[in-house]
This record gives sequence, C-alpha cells and structure tokens, in this order.
Amino acid sequence: MKYAGFMPNDFINGIGVCVSFWTQGCPHHCLGCHNPEAWDFEGGYEVPIDIKGRIIKAISANGIQRNFSILGGEPLCKQNENLVNEIVTAVRTAYPNIKIFIWSGYTYQDLLSMNSPVINSILEKCDVLIDGRFELENRDITLKLRGSSNQNIIDLEGKF
Repeated sequence: MKYAGFMPNDFINGIGVCVSFWTQGCPHHCLGCHNPEAWDFEGGYEVPIDIKGRIIKAISANGIQRNFSILGGEPLCKQNENLVNEIVTAVRTAYPNIKIFIWSGYTYQDLLSMNSPVINSILEKCDVLIDGRFELENRDITLKLRGSSNQNIIDLEGKF
C-alpha cells in the first residue's frame, strides 16, 4: 500500500491546525490538479506499519489538539478505501471530538450510490466531505476548502 504524504502541522487543508494525510493513486486525473504526482498508484511511499500510531500521536503533539484531513490522490477509490477506513476508525476512536475532513473527486451522491459498507463507514466517521472533481474552468482560489466552484462542502455530522 502506498501513500503520497503526511504533514503533522498543516494550516492550509482544513480548519485550524490539522494533521494531513495524502493517499496515493487517483482514477480521476483532473486537468489542473494540484497533486498530479499522487495519481500513480505505484508512486509515493510505502505505508509504514505504524502509520495509525504516527497520526494519532501527531494529532495531540506538544499539547496542541489538531483536526485531521485526508486528501489525495483519491482517498475513496477502491485501492485506498480500506486503508482510509482503518485510519479514520483509529483517529475517531482516539479523538471522538476533533473534526475530520476528507476530500474526494466523487460526489456525495456517487459515494452513497456505491452502497459500499467501507465507504459508508468512512463517511460516518468524518465530519466534512469536500466532494467533486476539480474543474479548471471553475477554478476559484477564494473558495473555502475548495479549488473549483462545482465542488461542495458537505457537513456530514451537522456540526460544521
């Protein structure tokens, strides 16, 4: 299993200080993508055995509680969904009150129509889904949490 990156103190992706994890591999290949290096499923780095522990430790490092962001690549494609589910489950168990953000090129309706127990499990544990493919013709750098105006911010828990 591969991943594209890990950032213990991210001020860009999410709200407040976040720990961010980027999955490796994406089937969408959006024109103008911010992370084209994360498209190749064979690229990136081998996932360390202790990745869940590293993430959990980073969330509260130095006494500062962080939120958690999952980006890609495509976190919710078949190749990444099991790893993402394991990580989100571990994070939610350790930190029931932090915000978990997840970005996906799939729309919320696409994800629901997959009728996948793994995808449903991930969405149940996340607070905010930023959905939809990046569209270069709709690029807008002024938008909160999104790169293009077609993308949506879905409040999965009604708390955002």
